[in-house]
This record gives sequence, C-alpha cells and structure tokens, in this order.
Amino acid sequence: MIEKILAQNNLVVRHSRLELMEHWAIAISGLILLFTGIFELPIAKRYYIITLPGLGWSADFMTSLYLHYAAAFVFSAVGLFHLFYHGLRGEKGLLPQKGDAAASITVMKSFIGIGKEPPMHKYLPEQRLAYAGMAFIIMMLILSGLVKTYKNIYAPDLSHTMLLWATWIHNIGFVLFFLAFLAHMAAIALRPNWPMVRGIFTGKVRLDYARHRHSLWLDEIEQEKNTPAAVSDKTTASEETDPAEAPQPIPQPETPQPAGEKVEDIKSAAEDDEKPPQTET
Repeated sequence: MIEKILAQNNLVVRHSRLELMEHWAIAISGLILLFTGIFELPIAKRYYIITLPGLGWSADFMTSLYLHYAAAFVFSAVGLFHLFYHGLRGEKGLLPQKGDAAASITVMKSFIGIGKEPPMHKYLPEQRLAYAGMAFIIMMLILSGLVKTYKNIYAPDLSHTMLLWATWIHNIGFVLFFLAFLAHMAAIALRPNWPMVRGIFTGKVRLDYARHRHSLWLDEIEQEKNTPAAVSDKTTASEETDPAEAPQPIPQPETPQPAGEKVEDIKSAAEDDEKPPQTET
C-alpha cells in the first residue's frame, strides 16, 4: 500500500508517482484531443486562431489530424493501462458505492452551511460518481475514434451508417468530456477542496486536513500499519536470540587406543599371525 502517514512533516501520501503520471498523461493528451478536434473544423482562420502565438499551424487539417492521432494513442494506452493495472491489483477505491448519490448531496449541502459533512474515505462520493461518468465518456471516445481511424486508414468505403453513428457518438463524447473537464475545474475551485490541489502535483496532502475530512481513510492506514506480521515458523523468540538454551548434542565416549601403537598396526599384526607358515623345498 503506497499510502502512509508522514507525521513529522504533517503530510500523508495520497497518490503514487505512477498514479500522478497516469493522471497527467490523461489530462494533457485529453486537452490536446479537444483542441486538435476543434482545429479539424474550418474555424481557425474564421475566428483568427492562427494569429495567436504558436497556433499558426491550427488551420492545417493534416497537422491537426496527426497531432490528434498521437494524442489519441497516448490517451487510449494510458486508459487501458489504468484499467488493467489497477483492476488486477484489486484497487476499488474509486468505484461507485451504494449511497454515493445521497452522500454527494449531503456533502454539497455542507458547502453552503446546511448540515455537516460526514467522515469520508480516501475519495469523496462525488469523486467516485465522476470517475464512473468519465470512464464511460472515455470508452465512448475510444471506441468511436477507433471506427473513424479504421475508416480513414484501412476502409475508405466503410458503411455510411456505421460512420455516421461513430461520428455522432464521438461528437457527443467530445461535448461530454469538455463539460466533465469544466466540472472538474469547478470542483477544485470550491474552498473545501483546495487542500487536495497539492496532491495533484506532489501526491501528498496535509495530515491535519486528512484527519478532519478523510478520517475513515486514515483509520484504514493506521490499522494496516499496526497489523502484526504472521509468524511463519514455530521457533520462539528465546530460541532465536539465546542459542545457549538450545539443546546440545550428547557427547559419545571414545574407544581407548593402546599407547604407542596405531590401530592399523595392531590389525596388520593380527592378520600375519593367522597366516599358515610356508615351508621351503
């Protein structure tokens, strides 16, 4: 578990470096997809976008298309990695739970002074709902985008009906993704959520903030930390640390040997005595 409390620094680790890389790869590639998708429409010259510094290429359809494809590759690859990596690790903290809708209303009411926000886990209920909605939008964009790319590269004579459906789904997904992005920015602008901004960049949030708002999450971290490790053998601590108390082998008495003679010499003499005498002819 990557989460840990850094009490001396008044911090708690909320996200790993890998999770931060996933987040920013999706965010940056998603924004590039938004802008290049817009630039593929004939609006750059019409609205003088090409006059902005660094956007002189925006009226070039092929340049926008290639950038769109490159960003789509990163967007899709990171999305699939996120799905399989965290799915195989059994991480379910962001999946919606029963009662999240009602809890989200309670949280939002507390922002305006109506009621009190209940103790929370690592993620707020509205974060889990937003995660599910964003996952659905990303799936729409990836699947419809694959159909459009397949048509452009391999099948120019693709069924007009299928292409029309893919285009509509892609455009709707584009609008929903843009609205989700605005909602994400609006959530960050809310004062109670300001301490979480630090976690987006460093992976850490203030410990006092986490104790105040995510007490259930801190309880899980502390419980995991205090769980004793299982003993894999039956050896007691005294036997491991005090070898003097371990059982000692019983010494065996040695067979005395005749003084001044070796055992081999005695055996050789006994064999010579048993041989019959030889007679000379």
